[in-house]
Amino acid sequence: MEQLLSGQKAIITGGSRGIGFEIARAFVESGAEVLICGRSHDSLEAAHEALLAGHPEARVFRFVADVGDSGQVAALFAYADQQMGPLDILVNNAGGGTFRPAAELTVAEWDTMIGTNLSGAFYCSREALQRFRVKGKQSGAKWIVNISSLAAKNPFAGGSAYNASKFGLNGFSEALMLDHRHDDVRVTSIMPGSVDTGFNRGEPGEKSAWKIAPEDIAEIVLDILRKPHRTLVSRVEVRPSRPPQK
Repeated sequence: MEQLLSGQKAIITGGSRGIGFEIARAFVESGAEVLICGRSHDSLEAAHEALLAGHPEARVFRFVADVGDSGQVAALFAYADQQMGPLDILVNNAGGGTFRPAAELTVAEWDTMIGTNLSGAFYCSREALQRFRVKGKQSGAKWIVNISSLAAKNPFAGGSAYNASKFGLNGFSEALMLDHRHDDVRVTSIMPGSVDTGFNRGEPGEKSAWKIAPEDIAEIVLDILRKPHRTLVSRVEVRPSRPPQK
């Protein structure tokens, strides 16, 4: 694979599995230094080993952090400063969902989903933007890629908190882009439909040939980063080409 990201430094939240892990793998193969974070130490260790297995020379780091906690996010970025130096790319991928009718959701479940899926993207973007400003003299744009969902425009029963968090993430992404496009910061939101990660509503571990493969999302991220400096892809919708007919 071309060394598209040679010399680039990237943080990928939720990088120990699924879409985040495949983005991390694609970045490593493209020459980037990568820091993945997640809440599970064991999952991060396994992902770190897997990323280095095919590229033992790569610089890959991991850090346990809950992005819904602003203090832990600050610690994550401080660690990135120490290990990698100036940041070039942030991928806000961490997310989660609990799917029940609104009346059955607990306050804690609501707070966790909004905290992880929406506030976490703000906390991480805020830290990244502070570093991008410091690096204002260097050439080349900085990137924030937010992994959203088609649930950000298509509400569904049982998804009130998840829908709210993703609707919010889309609005945040577009305002963030408008705020900082003239600071040479590019912001893109990617909105996948059903991805074969086991995330979708009570289907852990199931494999479905019709779903989007997580590596397909990683390839889309690389395609966006390849665009000429004059061009910004601000939003991408991604669907399975042939979902089951109802």
